[in-house]
Amino acid sequence: MYKPEIAQDQIMSILDTCYNAAINGIPGSENCNVLAQQYLNKYGAPELAAKKMFTAQVAKCTTSGFLTSLGGLITLPVAVPANVASVLYIQLRMIAATAVLGGYDPHDDEVQTLAYVCLAGTSVGDVCKSTGVQFANKITLAMLKKIPGTTLTKINQKVGFRFITKFGSKGLINLGKMVPVVGGIVGGSLDLATTKIIAKQAYKYFICNDIT
Repeated sequence: MYKPEIAQDQIMSILDTCYNAAINGIPGSENCNVLAQQYLNKYGAPELAAKKMFTAQVAKCTTSGFLTSLGGLITLPVAVPANVASVLYIQLRMIAATAVLGGYDPHDDEVQTLAYVCLAGTSVGDVCKSTGVQFANKITLAMLKKIPGTTLTKINQKVGFRFITKFGSKGLINLGKMVPVVGGIVGGSLDLATTKIIAKQAYKYFICNDIT
């Protein structure tokens, strides 16, 4: 059985590759800007467009054939199962598209950081505190823009560690167990329920502008 173990120093390369694919697109799959515009054109209001997009993207995260076909088009720095790469790609593209619907640029470093925070299921405040960055008032994207790039990199690394600890221990993540496919439905840790939680946090950050 395929059970590669990925160390902490490799997870950021995986996330960065999937995020770049999300904003630039891969063959047969729209990038986050095109995806956001499609839903905005159809539903008008960003709030409704985001919710309709979430429904569709959550459904895609449960379709093993679709995931496997996408995974073959995403070249990751380390070998991981195609369905794992696809789920990460779809979730990050969904988050980035939500940012676009909220009027943000997914190419901005702080938006990318928030995308990783959503994916890891942690909070901006907690991660910032762990790197020595504290805010006296409610956190806003404008505040995050003022954080030096080197500090944002440290925050991203902390988020990457949080991502790892969701699925493994001792700095290792067993990607062979993350997304087992049973009966054509993707289960395990990165499943339908998790994608819904990620969507909810992305909506809170980029549509409601509530960064906590």
